[in-house]
Amino acid sequence: MSISTFAKKLSTAAIAATVIVLGIEAVAQATVLTFDDITSTPNFAPIPNGYGGFNWNNFYYQNGSTTLVSLSGYDTGRVSGDYVSFNGFGNPALVSDSIFDFNSAYLTAAWNNGLSVTVEGFKSGATLYSKTVVVDTTQPTLVNFDYFGIDELRFTSFGGVEPDYLIETGGSGTQFALDNFTFNEKVTSVPEPTLLPAILSIATVSAGSVLRRKQLKQS
Repeated sequence: MSISTFAKKLSTAAIAATVIVLGIEAVAQATVLTFDDITSTPNFAPIPNGYGGFNWNNFYYQNGSTTLVSLSGYDTGRVSGDYVSFNGFGNPALVSDSIFDFNSAYLTAAWNNGLSVTVEGFKSGATLYSKTVVVDTTQPTLVNFDYFGIDELRFTSFGGVEPDYLIETGGSGTQFALDNFTFNEKVTSVPEPTLLPAILSIATVSAGSVLRRKQLKQS
């Protein structure tokens, strides 16, 4: 292999490696929404648009530590802090933004054991992902979705049977509790254009250094 060919390959490899490393670093930094940093409410309220950078449709947040919902999924589904989110009146609920990745969330049935929750991921109105999970009221279930490059999520819950001990509390419905909503916002698979000159410079210096050492060994 000639020295010039070796230098070209080394330079190309250095650039590719740097781009991959920076790209992975950008993707790996996820954000977790716990719903505990919204204005506190003694019971429940709609999640305001803009929370976490999203628009929220029929999503509420609930103080699960109150005695009104004791032993329900609002209580047992708390993974962090006192608050969880839920779909109002058991109806479909949506989360939307520009392009993002939906990584995972904890889901708990609010009232019905064996509750089914279908979570769909859309981009420009087209369905890219769909997953149905079955959850209970007794503990939260971590669900890894890994929905990449979407702009909308739709949560639809149905079915299940309310246990006797919750019927006595007076609550009912097909609501689910959601906590620790984890996502990557506007994922960037390559570094920003402003970083490329620096990467090229580093790669060039590295290639030049190796090339000089190779020339000295051959002389």
